[in-house]
Amino acid sequence: MLELIRTLCEPAGVSGNEREIAEKIKELATPLADSVEIDALGNVLAFKKGKSSAKTLMVDAHMDEVGILVNYITEDGFLKFTGIGVDARVLNGRRFLLGDKRVLAVAGTKPIHLQSMEERAIAPAMDKLYLDIGAADAAEAKKHVRVGDTGIFNSEFLCFGDGLIKGRALDNRIGCAAVLKSMELQPLYDTWFVFSVLEESGGFGARVASMRIQPDLAIVVDTTTSADHVEKPEASKASYLGKGPVIFLMESTTYYRPESVAKLRRIADEAGIPWQHKSVTMGGLNSGSIQRTGRGCETVAIATPCRYLHSAVCTAKLEDSENTAKLLSAMLQSSEL
Repeated sequence: MLELIRTLCEPAGVSGNEREIAEKIKELATPLADSVEIDALGNVLAFKKGKSSAKTLMVDAHMDEVGILVNYITEDGFLKFTGIGVDARVLNGRRFLLGDKRVLAVAGTKPIHLQSMEERAIAPAMDKLYLDIGAADAAEAKKHVRVGDTGIFNSEFLCFGDGLIKGRALDNRIGCAAVLKSMELQPLYDTWFVFSVLEESGGFGARVASMRIQPDLAIVVDTTTSADHVEKPEASKASYLGKGPVIFLMESTTYYRPESVAKLRRIADEAGIPWQHKSVTMGGLNSGSIQRTGRGCETVAIATPCRYLHSAVCTAKLEDSENTAKLLSAMLQSSEL
């Protein structure tokens, strides 16, 4: 599982520009599926025949990641940019890799020595930041980058501490890894494994895939917020690293049916897999896009707890990632669904 996650964190895949990660996932999924294709929107769709065709299942894990997009080049050769799913407060001082050439850029703003007391009191807004690629002027900069290039955090994948992993795109390459691991077994029912685009931009990829597949049941696999490191009341910590995958009760896009949630709890307990509920309902998944598309379908969601989401240092526990994969595999083998 570790090496699979590491492999999936290498390709770029900023929301709206997922081509590189899509090709890698297609390569990895092809030996495991009966058919694999990339649809018009960029989703990777892998189909695997089940032991029964009584139902059609859809398993969704979004493959896009947060990042930035270059939208202007100044006369001095600096770059202005907009964020894609990121908070400006995690960008200042960070390194980025831009475009297919992986051009190194550093994000900066006015030095603290030149800031007013008011400016020092707040994090700089995105329009106060710029990217520096070391170009002398606009003409030099345009030799290396162009408006429309997307950028990923230049952040190394690392293992550290008590079984922790760190990487820029753990959201949601952990989920993608779990889905690929589950594809090693034949599912009970005919199943479409969807690695979707544009989750960080509104869930549009999952909506298109769901309209095509029209599943009887959908399983969304993602990462989710953990604030177990923050000095907050216990109820505000959302989820905890080391306590297993989260089984969702609700979040910003979806209310999950109690009977559906009960199925997941029973499957996890029977398989001896630790699990937890999330105590904070903020944040959204692809579930809403799937659940209310077309005729609608029963939808459930599981996720690996992750600290520092939507930053260069997403941090998760490898054991939780492995248990997410185990829970998904157990679900796909269960007649409960």
